[in-house]
Amino acid sequence: MQTTNNILIVRPSNFVFNAETAGSNAFQNVVNDSDEAIKQKVFEEFEEFAKTLKSRGINVCVVDDTATPQKPDAIFPNNWVSFHADGTVILYPMFAVNRRYERRMDIIEMLKGQFKIKKIVDLSHYEAENKFLEGTGSIVFDHTHKIAYACLSPRTHKDLLIELCEKINYRPIYFYAHDKSGKEIYHTNVMMCVGKTFAVVCLDSITNPDERSAVVDSIFNSKKELIDITFEQMNHFAGNMLELRTADAKGVLALSKSSYHSLSQEQRHALEKHCKLVPLAIQTIETIGGGSARCMIAEIFCHKIDA
Repeated sequence: MQTTNNILIVRPSNFVFNAETAGSNAFQNVVNDSDEAIKQKVFEEFEEFAKTLKSRGINVCVVDDTATPQKPDAIFPNNWVSFHADGTVILYPMFAVNRRYERRMDIIEMLKGQFKIKKIVDLSHYEAENKFLEGTGSIVFDHTHKIAYACLSPRTHKDLLIELCEKINYRPIYFYAHDKSGKEIYHTNVMMCVGKTFAVVCLDSITNPDERSAVVDSIFNSKKELIDITFEQMNHFAGNMLELRTADAKGVLALSKSSYHSLSQEQRHALEKHCKLVPLAIQTIETIGGGSARCMIAEIFCHKIDA
């Protein structure tokens, strides 16, 4: 299935501006508040985020970040792990050294008590070769059609993408994407979202016409409605959405309020044909962290263990 009812989110302990990632993430911004004031705002945003998704019928597994070692981006677990329907768990190689501490086997062990986890594919050893592939930040999966979309960047290595796709029997579609100033977009999931019956893409960011056509053709061949967003909307994280499934199999779209308000009325109506929009107030998190609603969620496609 393309969507799941089960997700993992991590309550942060030391959320601050991460200088180690800022060089390749143009979406990060420094704010003048103290670290303590930032942490309090982020705590409040996170709790409301979890509460809102639970109220919409999503099974939310909340794990606390550990205080040490300090992990400023622990709130974005989708970059270090993905959980697949066949019971495979994939661990990914991370660009920033201080993000590698986010990989926690205790979380995997905890989830083994609730979900059928059969094997672990660990790609983290590629960090020693300076090759990186940052989970569902680097890869936007179309699980229904077994396609892996990826914009190549310092955080998304083409050879690793191809290797992973061979392991899980997916077809890679890779391309380069740039923001309006010409800088490489650091993660695919800020310019692209694939839902069950739709796809949101900032087509202008894919500068090579052949690569852009390949993405468009793939989406149309997958029978999904294509909703094109502008650079300005992408900068408000309109590409960083994630469709989830309620317990009664209805689609809901997790997105930030910033991204929601950037959409035109026509775009909102187009999305609402496919799922219910759930705007989430995470302005501090996305401003400082450079990631939004999708980045905060690690989907769990592994089957639940029968009670």
